[in-house]
Amino acid sequence: MSTIFEQLKLYANKIVQTGLVVGAGGNLSMREGNFMFISPSGFDLQEIEDHHWVKVNIQTGEILSDLKPSSEVEMHLECFRKRPDITAVLHSHPSYSVAVSSTGKDIPMLFPDGPAMIRNVSYLDYIIPTTELLANAVGEVIGDTDVIVMRNHGVMTVGKTMKEAFFFMQIIEESAKVFSIASSVGVPRSLTEQECIDLRNLSSEKYRSELLKGRN
Repeated sequence: MSTIFEQLKLYANKIVQTGLVVGAGGNLSMREGNFMFISPSGFDLQEIEDHHWVKVNIQTGEILSDLKPSSEVEMHLECFRKRPDITAVLHSHPSYSVAVSSTGKDIPMLFPDGPAMIRNVSYLDYIIPTTELLANAVGEVIGDTDVIVMRNHGVMTVGKTMKEAFFFMQIIEESAKVFSIASSVGVPRSLTEQECIDLRNLSSEKYRSELLKGRN
């Protein structure tokens, strides 16, 4: 089984390599008992070593490392405090998701992976990043969703594992990309609510969802 630092390093690299963030943008964290380990402030995500991850007490917010945590540390803490069922939080700035949501539109579900794997998506109007205001807004909605789209800013996903959180991030970005391409050709047809329900009830999709919740 992979260690928490191996998981963090793997997915820190993945979100850069897949273009979900640029440079030092984005942040990620994982829970270990009563603590979380979060990416340090100002680091390129691909350059973070095991000893750089910042340890924070989830309940008190006490920082137990010499390095400063990501400036979005309060947002991560809110997720872990409100969702004892999750172990991972991922925040990035995916281009298509930011572009579509900045128009005031929601990102529709146009293909099966989205509604089959994501129960619902919450949207927040623009709130200045790294602030308590944003952390509180995230805390108000995270109990009912695994995906939060922040207009003119980025996307936050949570999961039972970092693998699950990363998959949710990939799916919402791909949905925004498909919607952008479809809109340039004509009027996209969204899947109906019944079609979405039918997808969630497929045994194959339930099995795939369970695999994402595993460590490996």
